[in-house]
Amino acid sequence: MTPNPLLGVLFHWLGGLASASFYVPYRGVRRWSWEIFWITGGVFSWLIAPWFFAAVQTRDLLGVLGQVPGQTAGLCVLFGALWGFGGLTYGLTMRYLGLSLGMAVVLGLCTVFGTLIPPIVQGDFADKLLASASGRIVLLGLAITLAGIAVVALAGARKDAALSDIDKKAVIAEFSFRKGVAVAVFSGIMSACFAFGLAAGEPIKALSAAAGTGPLWTGLPVLCLVMFGGLITNSVWCGYLIARNGSARQWLGAVSPVETADKPAVAALTRSPLLVNYLLCALAGTAWYFQFFFYTMGESQMGRLGFSSWTLHMASIIIFGTVWGFALREWKDARPGVRALVFAGVGLLVLATVVIGYGNSLGQA
Repeated sequence: MTPNPLLGVLFHWLGGLASASFYVPYRGVRRWSWEIFWITGGVFSWLIAPWFFAAVQTRDLLGVLGQVPGQTAGLCVLFGALWGFGGLTYGLTMRYLGLSLGMAVVLGLCTVFGTLIPPIVQGDFADKLLASASGRIVLLGLAITLAGIAVVALAGARKDAALSDIDKKAVIAEFSFRKGVAVAVFSGIMSACFAFGLAAGEPIKALSAAAGTGPLWTGLPVLCLVMFGGLITNSVWCGYLIARNGSARQWLGAVSPVETADKPAVAALTRSPLLVNYLLCALAGTAWYFQFFFYTMGESQMGRLGFSSWTLHMASIIIFGTVWGFALREWKDARPGVRALVFAGVGLLVLATVVIGYGNSLGQA
């Protein structure tokens, strides 16, 4: 099948929509501590969904993974574990900064590292990006993406500067700009490791294709390994929090000890809605996985400049994340000029995806 970069852009938009939407169901979880709902959803994100869809859409999944050299598999899991630190703190960023500003800071750093480091390490940066018109256009798209991220982040900073502390916490209950930015910087750098894991898994895609898997799905076995690494990191941290906070009972309906310390008599009346919580976590976790389900489909359509998929992915996430920010009324008190700045940033990001798609299409000629 001949690569179709414009179709790849569409797949990346779908992946961005899934990523920008995954945290929304978590907002409906009631009376569960963060570590409980995060690892519950994570089991779907990093274990159930990757193996289920890879088993359904690829040929001889276990046979293919059995042929993977130990070093290749180890690198995929290692980068996944490092990415896990970014994914772990990504959720904290949403708590402290909200969807719009949190995504802008995290994904800006993640875009630069995740897009440029793989071709640099592989030694073909100049050949792919500097020596051809298509590569230079992709670089232009990356620059436009970063400009769009900066504009969205600037709008978020201006919005937050105009709000009182009370107003900020009315929109984002745990708002903390300093704490949020510190967590976001760490998260953005570590989150780029997912791109490194995908690059390390290129030989696995070849093995899957040789087994008869269609070109749209050869990346799915790689996700099984990279996401397993993320599961390890998140399980260790959430396990520590669960042991420290004694929150494991919440899986069976018990409320947090902190919630009922002063009001033990009402504990029975405030038990968590278990079925709803489990369903919301399953929805959130599966939505998170679908960002990379569509990512691998989009990357398969980008040809020799497939690493630019990371930029497309990041831009798409911020586009839809900003839309969610408006839907959740995070911008309701922003001045008209600030809102116009947001729309300008989103417009730049949309333009960037078109430019990158065009650059990739030139590369197919």
